[in-house]
Amino acid sequence: MRIYLQQMVEAIRDDDLPANWQGMDLETFSREKRLWEYQQNALKNALKLLWKYYEDFGDFRPGEDLSINAKRKRKLWDWYQDNGLSASLDIEIKPGHRIGGLLREYYPLTDGKIAYEHFINRACFWMATGSGKTLVIVKLIELLWHLMRREEIPKNDILVLTHRDDLLEQLERHVEEFNEDRGDFRIILRELRYYASALREASLFREQAVTVFYYRSDNLSNEQKEKIVDFRNYDNGGQWYVLLDEAHKGDKEESKRQHIYAILSRNGFLFNFSATFTDPRDIITTLYNFNLSKYIQDGYGKHICILKQEMRAFRDGEDYNSDEKQKMVLKTLLMLAYVRKVYEEKIHNKSAYHKPLMLVLVNSVNTEDADLLLFFKELERIGKGEISELARAKVELLKEERPPFVFEEEGAEIDESLLGSLTPEDLLRLVFNAESPGEIEVLVRPSDHKEMAFKLKSTDRPFALIKIGDISGWLKEKLAGYEINERFDDEGYFTRLNEEDSEITILMGSRTFYEGWDSNRPNVICYINIGVGEDAQKFILQSIGRGVRIEPIKGQRKRLQFLYNAGLVDQDRFRGLEPAAKALETLFVFGTKREALKTVVEGLKQEHMRTGERQLTLFEVNPTAKDKLLLVPVYQLSETTLAARRELSKFPIESGELDLLRRFVESTDDRVLLMLGNGNLEPHSLRLLKSSFSEPERFYRTDGQRYGDVVRLMQRVAAYLAIRPEEIKKLKPLEDEIRHFRHIIVTLEDLKKLEKLEEKIQRVKSFKVRKATYSYGKSSIIIKHIAQHYYLPVVVAESDRVNYIRHIIKTQSERQFIEKLEEYLSQPDNSFQLFDWWMFSKIDENLDEVYIPYYDPNANRIARFKPDFIFWLQKGSDYFIVFVDPKGTEYRDADRKLEGYQMVFEEKGRPKEFNYNGIKVRVLCFFWTTDRARIPDNLKQYWIGDVSNLVNQIVNHLGGRSGKT
Repeated sequence: MRIYLQQMVEAIRDDDLPANWQGMDLETFSREKRLWEYQQNALKNALKLLWKYYEDFGDFRPGEDLSINAKRKRKLWDWYQDNGLSASLDIEIKPGHRIGGLLREYYPLTDGKIAYEHFINRACFWMATGSGKTLVIVKLIELLWHLMRREEIPKNDILVLTHRDDLLEQLERHVEEFNEDRGDFRIILRELRYYASALREASLFREQAVTVFYYRSDNLSNEQKEKIVDFRNYDNGGQWYVLLDEAHKGDKEESKRQHIYAILSRNGFLFNFSATFTDPRDIITTLYNFNLSKYIQDGYGKHICILKQEMRAFRDGEDYNSDEKQKMVLKTLLMLAYVRKVYEEKIHNKSAYHKPLMLVLVNSVNTEDADLLLFFKELERIGKGEISELARAKVELLKEERPPFVFEEEGAEIDESLLGSLTPEDLLRLVFNAESPGEIEVLVRPSDHKEMAFKLKSTDRPFALIKIGDISGWLKEKLAGYEINERFDDEGYFTRLNEEDSEITILMGSRTFYEGWDSNRPNVICYINIGVGEDAQKFILQSIGRGVRIEPIKGQRKRLQFLYNAGLVDQDRFRGLEPAAKALETLFVFGTKREALKTVVEGLKQEHMRTGERQLTLFEVNPTAKDKLLLVPVYQLSETTLAARRELSKFPIESGELDLLRRFVESTDDRVLLMLGNGNLEPHSLRLLKSSFSEPERFYRTDGQRYGDVVRLMQRVAAYLAIRPEEIKKLKPLEDEIRHFRHIIVTLEDLKKLEKLEEKIQRVKSFKVRKATYSYGKSSIIIKHIAQHYYLPVVVAESDRVNYIRHIIKTQSERQFIEKLEEYLSQPDNSFQLFDWWMFSKIDENLDEVYIPYYDPNANRIARFKPDFIFWLQKGSDYFIVFVDPKGTEYRDADRKLEGYQMVFEEKGRPKEFNYNGIKVRVLCFFWTTDRARIPDNLKQYWIGDVSNLVNQIVNHLGGRSGKT
């Protein structure tokens, strides 16, 4: 099944949105937190969809008749069909006897069915466990508030639904964090049962706050009980924005509730968040896909390595001797000890990565022969020094040569000598926190009946923790005869699990902590007797999702190579941490049932298959490029603020409001201004704010938007004055900064059509043909062999409407530029021949990390300009990095991006010279257009109308010439 909505929405360019819809802050969450790029992209897609639905399909006007909403649904449904959704797809609602009467109250039936267009005002966010869905939910609430406040969308009430109390508590914590230090906006949470009284007390929508209702999704029904509420008491004409978090389980009662959520939002909008979608209606309407495979492939999670070892000694119905059971447990402990030894030896200052941990997840806890007890008994034997199977366990582990990763072609690199050298003493020290063997002692807190810790009597440090629903039965029955030590700590071991002083190396339990808990620490997961049913598969997928989080350096949650490529880790630190990364950035998975693990592997690998997507793996770096020096810039934050740098990047403001702001600042006490500054205004920046009014032409340009709120305007100016731009730190050889060609995605459900496409790509890549055309429906692409392109082959869409393949050359201006480039290269006397060599590459805005920083006045922050193409050219000791951005007839924001280039790479109107190993490097930037006549004369040197003009501009810089024409 194919994702339609994300592709449809992402075809809307950022510049297509009206100016009053642009520039929203999608990044800031709290004083300490910023949203990751993928979270911002999810919100950006939501913004585009809301614009399409409430503006482009019919400009929303306050007080409009609800019948207009039905017209919007029809237009949204037609949009899906225009993008290939088959009308014959079986997604219509067929009301059964349980819910038929309920649905007929709200929707018309045709031939016993309800057309799906009545439910189409919805969007799904498919986001991996641990990817921060709750942060996106809270930020989406702020986005809705802004749009409602500006009367761009209806002022509907907001309802957040989720299916567990701990997830509601997590929502409350995130809202509390979001509200801290916010002077401009607050979220007020109220339980849905108090909806009527909240309506009586005050307006739910205020100038500086919005009341958001919440409830347990499984407590909504069409009847009223103690905690179960009848949704009709809160219907509100179906005018809700409903934000649904992980609220689907698939049972008959849940099916009814799913329709209740749609009924509540029938004249509003439904946003559905989950880590696992299987229903075709959810997949079709997925607005943003960042599921587990995408999460890991984009560098945000550990590699997943599922080992072939099968812990069959613990399987139901099979009687293995104790030695066989010990060998199975020893394998998991050896892998844990191995990773902990890597951390111990290679992370010297302990300021990076995490202390490795093993999760042991079992099927049964309280039965007579509970899996958890069987594992615990073997752990006890090993702790007492009764080890007989260590050699065999190591031999079998070492037989796994480079076990493969689930989502990547490469495999885990295990240091065989280090693993092979582990001794019983190493296991005691690295796993049991002990220097010598000992019997197990149980540690409990009388105030906590959900966890108990264990230590050897030969040490004071605990090593294992069991977390289950209730430990009382274990203490009375399974641990009779063990020494029980009561401790009265303020916090439990589980609460402190992520603290630096946590001694726990093994966490054991069933399913009580696989959701609502985040940790970077797991490096080994062991599943004992987890089945192959749908519930078991979901449990395994979600618990693996809990184990993949990574934080190589505090505050940076991407794998080390990604951080280095983005310039967030310097080369010395990268080289120092790289030897440890291979182990610490891998999650090793063991299981007792080979068929269960096989099912999980297939489920993980094919998770994206449910979207109808395939990732093509046929593209590779051009062999010609491998021996070329391809340099890219690396940036760092400047020591000085943007406002203090030069007379560029001025704050846009409406002229009348500039005078209003001046009078407000001059007439308000400094202490009040500092309080209203929302954390951005400090005494020195307050002085700068006041002095800015004496020379406004240096700080402001009077062509900006009107805010209508002087306090908000002052906060925006204060934030502007505090901005520090990025400046060039160094140049480095290209590594993984251009990577989109490894993530080219096609959506072709017909396997034969996919095979035909792959065959044509292979033929062009191997240069059996220079180019090939592939057609799907009325949309065609051209697969080309361009000798100087960084990777091969190059894929160019023949139309902007091609939507079955992503991360290719697609827009009209890009296509035209490539055509003109190829025409120019066909000329025997083209000026590229003046250089010793040259290469170029497409840059993908979403996946690549090559950019020019610039000030974005709409968002009031430093943004990243990613031109469509980058060229590298060298002649002797002259070396050029040239960015080219085809613009067609669209010029919006080009001046701001040009300012960013000038600030970083020019000095007194001339390109700066950078030395790289004796080579003189200059960075140039050009916009390409078919209508150069419209460009002001003073900027024409940056705008090119044909490829010969581009090359001649570069040639003019050889030997230090100015390059101006």
